[in-house]
Amino acid sequence: MSLRLSGTRLRQLFQGLYRAHGPQHWWPGDSPFEIMVGAILTQNTAWTNVERAIANLMAVDALDAERLLALPEAQLARCLRPSGYFNLKARRLRAFCRWYLERGGQRRLRYWPTARLRQALLAVPGIGPETADDILLYAFGRPVFVIDAYTRRLFARLGWIQGQEDYETLRAAVERALGADARLYNEYHALIVRHAKRLCRTRPQCGDCPLRGCRARDLNGPRTGRA
Repeated sequence: MSLRLSGTRLRQLFQGLYRAHGPQHWWPGDSPFEIMVGAILTQNTAWTNVERAIANLMAVDALDAERLLALPEAQLARCLRPSGYFNLKARRLRAFCRWYLERGGQRRLRYWPTARLRQALLAVPGIGPETADDILLYAFGRPVFVIDAYTRRLFARLGWIQGQEDYETLRAAVERALGADARLYNEYHALIVRHAKRLCRTRPQCGDCPLRGCRARDLNGPRTGRA
């Protein structure tokens, strides 16, 4: 099956999600650096756990690249314990902070072209495409669409993708269909996450879903609602 990610379909879905859930005001964080830290820590864990880890960093005044690197790795790992895989995440966060400082931090990196910045982020140990794109979109305001498990689930249930396509294929297809629009991408990704957590779960809550044309909905029987 070929991709069915047309601009019309994607914008109609966005409008349906926005009507259902309203503006999301993402990403939670008081500074670009805090957003970057959150993007790294949220790998394989719930956001509530990330918030606890970030609160621990704040408690020791280490929510800053230089101060974070100054922490002994064991102490940093203890701060990150709520986020899971805390020893691994401590190493990854330290590697990111070294990279970040060596390249001049936000003050210099904000001037890098998006393609160059994305390539550089992907070269940092532990940062894959989804994390890199979270950082680009939410910390740097770049028009890069984030593809996560929720996006795959929703698009697959709508019959637009098979669900096994590689990350770059899906990202490029959405960006081509919607055009470069960081504000739209920001809200769209946040709405998909909201919808997937509330309704389009692994075991979907189709009775409360406002969307139509969904395979999961069809399998669970007819429902009312509009998108």
